[in-house]
Amino acid sequence: MTDDIVVTGLGATTPLGGDVASTWAAMLAGRSGVSVLTQDWAAQLPVRIAGQLAVQPTEVIDRVQARRMDISEQVAVVAAREAWADSGLAEAGIELERLGVVLGTGIGGANTLLAQDDILEASGPRRVSPHTIPMLMPNGPAAWVGLELHARAGVHSPASACATGAESIAWALWMLRAGRADVVVAGGTESVIHPLPLAGFAAMRAMSTRNDEPEKASRPFDKARDGFVLGEGAGVIVLERAEHARARGARIYARLAGAGMTSDGYDIVQPQPQGEGAVRAIAEALRDSGLAPSDIVHVNAHATSTPVGDIAEIVSLRRAIGGHPVITATKSMTGHLLGAAGAVESIVTILAVHHGVIPPTINLDDPDDAVDLDVVTNKPRYMEIPAALNNSFGFGGHNAALIFTRA
Repeated sequence: MTDDIVVTGLGATTPLGGDVASTWAAMLAGRSGVSVLTQDWAAQLPVRIAGQLAVQPTEVIDRVQARRMDISEQVAVVAAREAWADSGLAEAGIELERLGVVLGTGIGGANTLLAQDDILEASGPRRVSPHTIPMLMPNGPAAWVGLELHARAGVHSPASACATGAESIAWALWMLRAGRADVVVAGGTESVIHPLPLAGFAAMRAMSTRNDEPEKASRPFDKARDGFVLGEGAGVIVLERAEHARARGARIYARLAGAGMTSDGYDIVQPQPQGEGAVRAIAEALRDSGLAPSDIVHVNAHATSTPVGDIAEIVSLRRAIGGHPVITATKSMTGHLLGAAGAVESIVTILAVHHGVIPPTINLDDPDDAVDLDVVTNKPRYMEIPAALNNSFGFGGHNAALIFTRA
């Protein structure tokens, strides 16, 4: 079909590695990227662990440019550069009026906002950086990537909390189908490992307090789970009309077959206990892809390691698809990347489909009694994966479901 949308480039920087290859290898090895925070300010916090970047973006980006960017913008550019190079479009070329960007963040330039407020309070308004507004604005990461690539078909920046990365990919799919572009660079970014977000999440009792065992703190579906672990990073994919990709002889990782987005209308933080919104999002993605529930053989679960959220997702998967899919929960290794989570996990899902291997869920030592699905643990599972689902859910009741198939 000429209107198929395919994946031709991947880029990421995460707590497991500074690129896709190192992140993927660490996942297959079942390694945790969560560590103890050694910054002085962390000592006063009830939560002193996080999934910190394995490679700082300033090792990749010119330091002069980096000083004009919030770290959430820096990691977005790092991931986008890798995805763009991986796609081969840098050499093949593209009409810039046919190139778009959809890249979001859940929180945005919080580090810049808080740091510049400290400067304002301590030294007055004349010491505030003239780069403050472009550094803190939520569309900053998308704008920087758009400028880097000279994209002129449109640059968009969804903000849907932890569903942002996946929603960005869904909007990119629809942008391509609408004929607005031939290529769209899509994904999500987040970097808010700072005392205020950590204190705020801790006050909600949403985070794990396993400060003495950071590698074991993120434990989706396990009876001993006690909340999520904050992580940082970015994930970016290059989506392309199949006709355009084949014309230039591009390598195709997978096909983005369908997407679904819904809202709960239930609570600002808690998911609907029976997963109603998630069920509808998955059903919408299935309709969009033309697939049946039985066609989905693998699910990369949202599974943040919260007591309520993990079970609501299991309930929704059983209702929407059934008990047959093989599940993994890769936040057990990366922590929760917030606005970047859905994008990084889409990359993992794409690679699972492409290579026929599912990374394990780590720290699942004693599954919750309600978890009655087949969850991969301890070591990767090799199997044919014709079609896979990636789930993402966010505060505010945002639900996003993406389906990838073999190309």
